[in-house]
Amino acid sequence: MTPDHATANSQPLERDAQVAMSHHDVSPNDIALGVVIGRASEYFDFFVFGIASVLVFPKVFFPFADPLTGTLYSFAIFALAFVARPLGSIFFMWVHKRHGRGVKLTAALFLLGGSTAAISFLPSYNSIGVLAIELLAILRVAQGFALGGAWDGMASLLALNAPRERRGWYAMIPQLGAPFGFMVASALFAFFAVNLTPEDFTDWGWRFPFFCAFTINVVALFARLRLVATPEFTRLLDKGRLEPVSVVDLARHHALDVWIGAFVPLASFALFHLVTIFPIAWLALSSDRSAGDFLMVQFSGALICAGAVAASGLIADQIGRRNVLLISAGLIAVFACGSILAPLIFGENAIGQTIYVNIGFMLLGLSYGQTAGAVTSRLGARYRYTGAALTSDLAWLFGAGFAPLVVLYLSTAYGLAMVGVYLLSGALATLLALSLDRSEMRQM
Repeated sequence: MTPDHATANSQPLERDAQVAMSHHDVSPNDIALGVVIGRASEYFDFFVFGIASVLVFPKVFFPFADPLTGTLYSFAIFALAFVARPLGSIFFMWVHKRHGRGVKLTAALFLLGGSTAAISFLPSYNSIGVLAIELLAILRVAQGFALGGAWDGMASLLALNAPRERRGWYAMIPQLGAPFGFMVASALFAFFAVNLTPEDFTDWGWRFPFFCAFTINVVALFARLRLVATPEFTRLLDKGRLEPVSVVDLARHHALDVWIGAFVPLASFALFHLVTIFPIAWLALSSDRSAGDFLMVQFSGALICAGAVAASGLIADQIGRRNVLLISAGLIAVFACGSILAPLIFGENAIGQTIYVNIGFMLLGLSYGQTAGAVTSRLGARYRYTGAALTSDLAWLFGAGFAPLVVLYLSTAYGLAMVGVYLLSGALATLLALSLDRSEMRQM
């Protein structure tokens, strides 16, 4: 497809942006920066909701329930976004085909930021009753639906244009958005939790991080449109055949590959919310430790996670992505088995809690750093764009979406060792999926 042809078929918004940016050359560094900014904004939205599900929502939206039940209700609503995410991917793929990637991305990010910011204005249950819960659930579904449309192909494009000897390094770059997004979310909540009275925090302090989401998403939108709207970016996507295909077509040719791709990163995705959201809930319900203090511990853990993500890229370039995933899944399995001792080290000892969480963040970074390539390693070029989005959606749904809800329920009913059992199941699923894929995981 020639640049003139690409511009002629663009919708007005995207065409105008292409003309405005026609002088701009797209470099790998530009793509990498756009990917990190975009992913960080998306993860910020989700972590803000996850943290609030523990510290705020049980009191604001479920005051009629005891703290444990209210937190379980909050986690049930938290999971709704992961159910809606694949539906959002399918819908926005259709928008992309009809109206162009610029329109799709703009609509998705405005919906994501708008729905997150709207939560900051929700009245409490004591003000409008059950309608408050219903509105919260609707906005959570909108978050997940929008996140499905936020896929722009930049991660795949970055990997396709990476030098062969540096593909592990370039594959990890998009994953840095997760620790960066968590750091911003945890720092904001920690600031208000530490500096406000509990009453003020519950009344209005928690709303500020949600309100910030819209501004952050607008900044991320312009950073990504700056690349997406350029003719050079369009040419690179066309060269890599990164265009959406129908889900029926994808399922007809790569159904098994999508399922295997969804289970390869399950160890990492299972660990994801077990070191971010779940520990906050457990300590809030069973400990007197300050939430603000523990959020700053997690902030430091996210720094470790970012370093481990970068290390995973260096290691993958030396020993291969598949070996990194095998080793990290094995280490997560060992960590899960060690979690049988969690009641001894995680219960009351602040130092033990800190060490435990930081080790979890380190393993998360090592494993998560290479999952971007894992979910698309078996897909051909024609199916990579749609397949990458859907395999990632399914992996999040099965591995992470219900993790806080299930693990909190099992832990309160049968003991904290259930954290290890759940995590071990994710590690075994990853090892099984890798054993089914002996193609040495063709590089993206």
